[in-house]
Amino acid sequence: MNKLKFSKDEGTAFYKELQQRLDEYFFRNRLEKHGNWLMLFKIVMYFSLDILFYTLMMNSETLTGFYIFYLLTGLSILLTAFNVSHDAAHGVAVKSKYWNKVLFSLSFNLQGNNAYVWGKHHNESHHLYTNIEGSDIDVLNNPLFRMTEHQELKWFHRYQYLYAPLLYLLYSLNWFLFRESLMLVNLSSRTIKIQIPRSEVFKLIIYKLVYIGYMIIIPSYFLPFGWETVMLAFLLNHFMVSWIFVGVLGVSHLSDFVSHPVPAADNTLDMSWPKLQMCTSVDYNAGSRFLNWTLGGFNAHALHHLLPNICHIHYLRILPMFREIAAKHGVTYMEMSYTKSLVSHFRFLKAMGKHQQFIPAAYEG
Repeated sequence: MNKLKFSKDEGTAFYKELQQRLDEYFFRNRLEKHGNWLMLFKIVMYFSLDILFYTLMMNSETLTGFYIFYLLTGLSILLTAFNVSHDAAHGVAVKSKYWNKVLFSLSFNLQGNNAYVWGKHHNESHHLYTNIEGSDIDVLNNPLFRMTEHQELKWFHRYQYLYAPLLYLLYSLNWFLFRESLMLVNLSSRTIKIQIPRSEVFKLIIYKLVYIGYMIIIPSYFLPFGWETVMLAFLLNHFMVSWIFVGVLGVSHLSDFVSHPVPAADNTLDMSWPKLQMCTSVDYNAGSRFLNWTLGGFNAHALHHLLPNICHIHYLRILPMFREIAAKHGVTYMEMSYTKSLVSHFRFLKAMGKHQQFIPAAYEG
């Protein structure tokens, strides 16, 4: 991974004032930046829903009921990851460092994926060097997609905006089956080589087996519907989870409004870290209580990238301050409806598949 040096610009002053104002806000209102009683309620609620839907699925007497509760179990586990895993990975779900680690590991590993791999590279790569190829772990080098102008443009990329929705169905299944497993033999679709500690290799294998156990083997053995029915439910669940996951996160960093900055030969970037976060992230319906409650603040992605040390339950209160200070310092905050962000995502895919060079669209608010 290429480590970069940032420069000073209007984003530097913006970020300094933002931190000062936020410190004053939390001190004046006697609040902590981590989760409060509302976050504790959400943690209990989402884990309870996981158990409830799984129990209802395992006690299903009809095929329709089985499919409904199986999919609700998968949806609930995904929402638990959005609302609990993410903040816990940043150490702000609760006050205790130990319990943040426990909550992150438990809620993330419920999906059959490795918490350590995602948490480490999410915090040390994606959050530091967002959208920069060779530095951001989330920049893919998948031959079927062209995501940056430095990746080779092939004839079939002109159709990527058309076949993308079909391939997006496989996102979580690919993650579970191949993404981490291939890392064990130094293969990956990531643009950065990843090495997994031996202790985590054992956990990776165990949690995948546990996931297969409770999502496939146990329902197949104890329910009368047959393993073919369970496997179909398993696939449908991953299709659903994939579309929701990509639909929530893909539009934030893959948009024709965002940039993919290129550092100089000496690994310096001609912008500050705060400005990088603002020009590589799109927020949609950031003031929505419903989305804040269900997506854990993922819809306010620029805000989160700048303030990962603040739990998402505070976002709605600090959002007006965030907008105000950004406007004051002339820092563009890209905020729009979800529909507009989704359309922008597919315009991006179309442009990247058609043109060698990509120039971000001007954001006009």
